[in-house]
Amino acid sequence: MLSRDSTYLGKVAAVSGANLSIHLAGSVSSGLSIIKGQTYRVGQVGSFVRIPQGYQDLFGVVSEVGAKAIPENLSGEDVDTGHWMNVQLVGEAVGGIFERGISQYPNIGDTVHLATEDHLRRVYNTKGQGHVTIGTLSSAESISAKIALNELVTRHSAVLGSTGSGKSTTVASLLRSITASQASEPDYPSARVLMLDIHGEYSAALADVAQVFSVDPQPGEERLFIPYWALNAGDLLSFLAGGVDGNRETAFTDKIFALKVASQQKQKFPGVDEGSITVDTPLPFSLQKLWYDLIDFEIATFDGPQRDKSTKQADGDPATLTPPKYKPHAMGAAGPFLNQQAAGIQRPLNLMRSRLLDRRYDFLLHPGPWKPDIDGAVKKDLDSLLQGWLGGNKPITILDLSGVPSGVLEQLIGAILMIVYDSLFWSREKTEGGIERPLLIVMEEAHRYLASGKSTLASQTVQKIAKEGRKYGVGAMVISQRPSEVDETILSQCGTFFALRLANPADRSRVQGTLPDGLVSLLDVLPVLRTGEAIVTGEAAKLPMRCRITLPEKKHQPRSSDPRVTERWSIPRRAEGYDRVVASWRAQSPRAVAKPAKIDRKKVEDKSVED
Repeated sequence: MLSRDSTYLGKVAAVSGANLSIHLAGSVSSGLSIIKGQTYRVGQVGSFVRIPQGYQDLFGVVSEVGAKAIPENLSGEDVDTGHWMNVQLVGEAVGGIFERGISQYPNIGDTVHLATEDHLRRVYNTKGQGHVTIGTLSSAESISAKIALNELVTRHSAVLGSTGSGKSTTVASLLRSITASQASEPDYPSARVLMLDIHGEYSAALADVAQVFSVDPQPGEERLFIPYWALNAGDLLSFLAGGVDGNRETAFTDKIFALKVASQQKQKFPGVDEGSITVDTPLPFSLQKLWYDLIDFEIATFDGPQRDKSTKQADGDPATLTPPKYKPHAMGAAGPFLNQQAAGIQRPLNLMRSRLLDRRYDFLLHPGPWKPDIDGAVKKDLDSLLQGWLGGNKPITILDLSGVPSGVLEQLIGAILMIVYDSLFWSREKTEGGIERPLLIVMEEAHRYLASGKSTLASQTVQKIAKEGRKYGVGAMVISQRPSEVDETILSQCGTFFALRLANPADRSRVQGTLPDGLVSLLDVLPVLRTGEAIVTGEAAKLPMRCRITLPEKKHQPRSSDPRVTERWSIPRRAEGYDRVVASWRAQSPRAVAKPAKIDRKKVEDKSVED
């Protein structure tokens, strides 16, 4: 009977927990099996097998195959052919419904069969809301690969792959699967995704489903502003003054606190109790006034017998960062005298002034309508900022950070994450909070600002999201080409992994540590995965699966493809202007021009034509 069953593979030879050793029958020694016109390869690592147990079927994944030497004169259906494979049990199907986990183990001698596409549909078939299709199984392209959206967001995820493995395209496909639909109406109209785009790859790819905020906006995009006064005082001072401590830090924080209290007294922001204000409360205050008041105190000189008569000669101007002018101090007892209570912070204040005058940091230090005037009044409050980032008409918000100076990138990303997480944490009981409307934060090039051993604001905030975000409706998707460099605490909290091609052994070992011992061998194929092919494991995947991610249309693919060297080098040489290169370099903008075009426009009048 067995010889007539085209799905028959062999028999169970040993059982060790969930690991089975299978002796293959001679009928499958060729490695190929044809079933209902469909060709199947036997013994492929990662493929499924079925073990009938009466009214239920056990399913396992092939984790290892091999052969041993045996005498050639032995033959027969039940004779050990020397071919074997190890199988890891993963679940069972009862009454056509598949469940992960098993209620019983097979016995020695039980038959093992190839899992056909009909069986795989029982395993991977998911009905109802809560699953999104991301591609097809590599072993059976007629079967859709689906992931659970709830677990993807709340349990966090990571997309890992070497350069050129299709990582950016995979992310674009994932986000489009979540936010778009083949139907006239999207499946998830209230989806909320915030992406930190370091290289500006996704703006064009997701333009139809995303609102883009950029430091250097294109038509259809909005300018990115991040109000400095929403940052913690320590992080702000670290950027502005290069880091201060002791009495010097106290001089800054005391003044910031006083300015925030004065701002509240004048504008009466709702929900704020003056008694609960701290130096970190996100209340607007003027950096120019902060600098002016501190520098005035530091450089002041006095005259008179009691050394209490000011020698100020000019007031200066905080708006233009012009310091006041005093008579220079003199040596000896004649005066003028220095201010003995000065904190010695002239050098940090000079650095602060330099930062304020640097146009590259305007998006942070001069944040448009969120920039306070000298008295701390602002045209727009944080609610309009969050409305744009989190409450826009499109499900995805992209913060294009490609124009941000690299020296401030880590601090800036930390500030963005802190603003978003804190706002959703404290609004957790409101309809705009993360519990009522969860948020997925997608972080590209995570190894640049979430590196191991670095205690930056970005790393600390993402660790908090990874550990506690589930309770407040904030999920994280970490994207990196070097998982071995990403903070281990963050990766360990990711419940779902999309592992694309990875060649580096250290990177592969980081991913392999997420699987049970019996399934680790599934990831041995990581170095030879095709572009756009991934092994999906974890809580959002019903079972570990190797799948081909559905590629978006060419117009919706990220701008991350490799330059076409032979095509571009084969073009005849043409005139080049390196003055344009220098102009972009100096302007820190790819679209800067060296010679602005002057076009004289004249009104054209229609003249009647006489016959």
